[in-house]
Amino acid sequence: MKICIFWFRRDLRLEDNTALEAALGSGMPVMPVFIFDSNILDDLEKDDPRVSFIYSTLSGINDRLRKKGSGLHIVRGNPSAVWKKLIRDFKPGAVYFNRDYEPYARERDSTVEKILVDAKVEVRSFRDQVIFEGNEILKSDGQPYTVFTPYSRKWLQKFREQGTLPHAGGKESHHNFLKYDPSFTLLEELGFRISSIRVRPYDLSVIPEYDKYRDLPAEDKTSFLSPHLRFGTVSIRQLVSKAIKENLTFLNELIWREFFMQILYHFPHVVAGNFRPVYDNIQWRNDEKEFRRWCNGETGYPIVDAGMRQLNETGWMHNRVRMIVSGFLCKDLLIDWQWGEAYFAEKLLDYELSSNNGNWQWAAGTGCDAAPWFRVFNPDAQQKKFDPGYKYVRRWVEDYGKKGYPTKIVDHNFARERAIEAYRLGIKKYHF
Repeated sequence: MKICIFWFRRDLRLEDNTALEAALGSGMPVMPVFIFDSNILDDLEKDDPRVSFIYSTLSGINDRLRKKGSGLHIVRGNPSAVWKKLIRDFKPGAVYFNRDYEPYARERDSTVEKILVDAKVEVRSFRDQVIFEGNEILKSDGQPYTVFTPYSRKWLQKFREQGTLPHAGGKESHHNFLKYDPSFTLLEELGFRISSIRVRPYDLSVIPEYDKYRDLPAEDKTSFLSPHLRFGTVSIRQLVSKAIKENLTFLNELIWREFFMQILYHFPHVVAGNFRPVYDNIQWRNDEKEFRRWCNGETGYPIVDAGMRQLNETGWMHNRVRMIVSGFLCKDLLIDWQWGEAYFAEKLLDYELSSNNGNWQWAAGTGCDAAPWFRVFNPDAQQKKFDPGYKYVRRWVEDYGKKGYPTKIVDHNFARERAIEAYRLGIKKYHF
């Protein structure tokens, strides 16, 4: 009998997994596969915590599959070469996977699909990591939204019309995995080692009071869902179904995620530059020493330093603080947002291209529906508003208030005027 290969990607779970459930119902025995993509891995540190998290999650999935007499087939390599070998070795009748929307993923999947079709293998892909894909929420003229509020209204309208709940199926067909016992590849064999930075388990109990605590970094009231959403260890349908009943502010954050995904889908040029070309002529200072002080959390602004040190130590940063540190880099230091975006991409456990890019461009004022370019956060005012007791700062900045703590890297009032003038001149140059 022909087998069906299910390709795990950003959907690392056995339940409520759209393509997996379809594969298990195909009538063919299902062999799950995960490919550690060398095109991505070759640029990472050997103790990258995201690789450790993926590997640990896959190990747990493999343990569950072994109880069903099956196993997870893991390979490292270029996906095109890997699929050619899988076709030769297993002669599958079909390959099922969930769609990914980032530019590299779309190009990779198009190449792999051609290889499979040329080999006369059936290919079926599914929507899974979002409620609505890029072309499903459009304006009445068929154009994509570039402003969040009308997008979110259309999103909610369509959701209420259609209703999207966690899948009911899946468990009853879990017996249909291929009876197969592959040796589970060691992390060291993949060229990596366990990281000391770990992904925290997510906590859905905070959702009902999310709007109350969302801006207070000192409170331990965060769901820590973002890396789990990034790698699909939790279903977006489960989260939306819970959020729409318990907290609409939390639901709004999930809609923002899909908004930025459809921006990336329709406007892939944002990967390499500003969403709005009117900002292309801003003269960034791009001082490398000041950038390094920002990276290290040594700016002399306590809430900025706390955020950066939290990121460097844990791979995560509170969302309100992300807004503060990104605005500080772009406006106070007048450093190109792409420098900050790249640093976050290197460090964040929950790094997702669409959200990272969208939020950095929001902070810089260069993106769609961005904060106005002349809006410059005062980090001292943000400190007083969101961490007035310095509880968050003292948790992460051990030398705060002590001899040796850095003096302020720049005077905010001076930096604000400098930034506004740089933006004004850049915009003027674009128009003339």
